[in-house]
Amino acid sequence: MAERDAGTISPPETRSDAEWRQMLTPEQYHVLREHGTERPGSSCFNAEKRAGTYSCVGCGAPLFETGTKYESGSGWPSFFDPLEGAVETTVDRSHGMTRTEVHCARCQGHLGHVFNDGPAPTGLRYCMNGVSLNFEPAD
Repeated sequence: MAERDAGTISPPETRSDAEWRQMLTPEQYHVLREHGTERPGSSCFNAEKRAGTYSCVGCGAPLFETGTKYESGSGWPSFFDPLEGAVETTVDRSHGMTRTEVHCARCQGHLGHVFNDGPAPTGLRYCMNGVSLNFEPAD
């Protein structure tokens, strides 16, 4: 994943639009700050199988553990359960439908959507944009 030098960027809670644009790639900015969606099948994380933690590319907050990741066939990295308190949801009525948007609880960056068609034990599918995530392999 391409990252830019953040330099002296403010904490995520107080970042200006210019600071977000400086620290994120154009695609990351489009997804995280403009509620965009990456192309299905384009994320390198679709095939990631190592143990580790997925975090927000905008602020570094941990979001998901590998043990909750599964192959949904959707074309996006999918998880059945986020870390406690890591994400928040809102109603998304864009594109002529009602969905549940998922965003980072710390920086409010758009991550993707959650659907009620996932595996046990939660029955949820957190369908995330890979461009909004970083991955840190476990030791």
